Amino acid sequence: MKLLRASIYLAVIVAAASGAWWWSYGRGTEVRAATPTRGTAVEIVYATGMVEPVRWAKVASIIRDRIVEICDCEGKAVKKGDLLARLDDREVRAQLTELKAREEFARRELSRVTELIGRGSATTQSHERASMDLRQIQGLISVQMERIEDYVIVSPMDGVVLRRDGEIGEIAEAGQILYRVGVPKPLRITAEVNEEDIPRVALGQKVLLRTDAFPDHPLDGSISEITPMGDSAAKTYRIRIALPDDTPLKPGMSVEANVVTREKPGALLIPREAAQGGNVLVIRDGRAERRAVTIGIRGTRAMEVLSGLADGERIAVPFPAGLRDGGRVRPVEQAGK
Repeated sequence: MKLLRASIYLAVIVAAASGAWWWSYGRGTEVRAATPTRGTAVEIVYATGMVEPVRWAKVASIIRDRIVEICDCEGKAVKKGDLLARLDDREVRAQLTELKAREEFARRELSRVTELIGRGSATTQSHERASMDLRQIQGLISVQMERIEDYVIVSPMDGVVLRRDGEIGEIAEAGQILYRVGVPKPLRITAEVNEEDIPRVALGQKVLLRTDAFPDHPLDGSISEITPMGDSAAKTYRIRIALPDDTPLKPGMSVEANVVTREKPGALLIPREAAQGGNVLVIRDGRAERRAVTIGIRGTRAMEVLSGLADGERIAVPFPAGLRDGGRVRPVEQAGK
């Protein structure tokens, strides 16, 4: 009796183990299944850039000194020549005053020598020396007046003050950009393309844009300029993308740009992650069949299949790297497929 009970227990354990094995392995590896779709295959070149006005200028100080006056004009319209900022010019103006005093003395000295020549009491050489001293001082005055002009920073164009960097009391460094002035519309994007991709980029091509500021807003533009010479250090070429007047983008925004270099409607498309090394796994009768396919246009999310796969066939997505050819699979349909 004990032997019979033990045999029954053992049979139950074996059956349970067999059931567990079948549930875990006998039914096959679970894979997500998808069906190829028909659509437009798009080949793109990726670039990153920044939005800027077509007409704008950076306004920088060319000397180092303290800011003593600055206009409260950010976001406001200005005319060419309008005052934007003034630097502390007290020292250079004091030097100008000294030079003008020297000029007056030199002028009187020249007048005195001229009178003496008329009386025959001075030589022409002394007159020439006095005349040369006066011209030299007048030249220094001209240079000093030009220096003083450098302490006044004005708008180089009609437009709007897009940005102001600097406050009264701060030291403006030589070359420091204090203002950006431009015409708000039209806008463009200046972007960089890797040198290996630039042969595929051409004027007029459509550009699909993405930015975190408008994640759900479709944005586009078109190639308007391609720089003839690239940056040998960064190995990139600069392109400019024209934007429509109604674009919501604003100057200074960073943008991801996908330049559409080729389009093919009616293509058989599969997700990029469904292929590995030119192969896909076709799901047929509960088993995985490794199939070589010919890939055409490769997009960011999908790729075109030229041959090796038919409409309606189901494939594993993503490609299960550890699954052998002919292995049993348990397909789970992808959402939306």
